[in-house]
Amino acid sequence: MRVLSFLGLLIGSAAFVQNVVASPVEADAGEPVVLAVGSFPEANAFGHVVNGESNKIFIAIENKSDRNVTLKNIAGSFHHPESNRLVKNTSALSYGVPLLEGASMQLPYAFYSEFKPGDYRLNIWLEHVADGKTYRVTAYDSIVSVVEPSGSWLDLKLWSTYLIVSGLLGGLGFYLYTTLVPQPKKRKAAQVSAPVGTVTATGVGGYQEEWIPEHHLKKAKKTKASGIATSGDETSGVESGTEGRRRKGKK
Repeated sequence: MRVLSFLGLLIGSAAFVQNVVASPVEADAGEPVVLAVGSFPEANAFGHVVNGESNKIFIAIENKSDRNVTLKNIAGSFHHPESNRLVKNTSALSYGVPLLEGASMQLPYAFYSEFKPGDYRLNIWLEHVADGKTYRVTAYDSIVSVVEPSGSWLDLKLWSTYLIVSGLLGGLGFYLYTTLVPQPKKRKAAQVSAPVGTVTATGVGGYQEEWIPEHHLKKAKKTKASGIATSGDETSGVESGTEGRRRKGKK
């Protein structure tokens, strides 16, 4: 009896599981089967999302239903990897492309990131319309790494930032140098006072006696006086000699 009851329990459990699994299929019997798979290009095999740049992912879509559907848009969102908390939604890209029964295609989707570098869960989905109803299909749901763009020697923004920072540091250094380092004192040349009153020119050369020291002027005056006296004596001697001759002639 115990064996039969155990077998009955197993059969009942299997039937319950089968009903649980089959019930969603029956409930979603009206939704067309559309498959969507997202993948990064070969150049970005590790799935890095670069801040400030256009990040591209390709969505491979296949309509496995017996009805035609219309691809409405592709959108996505970033979530915290542990708590699944929404960080930010990406921009939705509208298509409006019809997808016939049994057809497949691949569509690109580009999005931007401006987050703190780290790991995030990226979720990208596809929305399509069938018989007036909108359905959503998940195309990509995985952890990605958000990184900063690599530096380049031709990056004008980077060079302008370097120039601005260098100018600020140079100005600060000059200010500290002029403020903290003592500057050498400049020697002032002695100023020559200008003569007071009218300036008269004397002498043959037209020099100014006010600029000549007094003892030099005295020596010059004595020399002139002695020269005048000597010439006077010579003249008197000549005159006396002439008068003597005249007197001898008269005799």
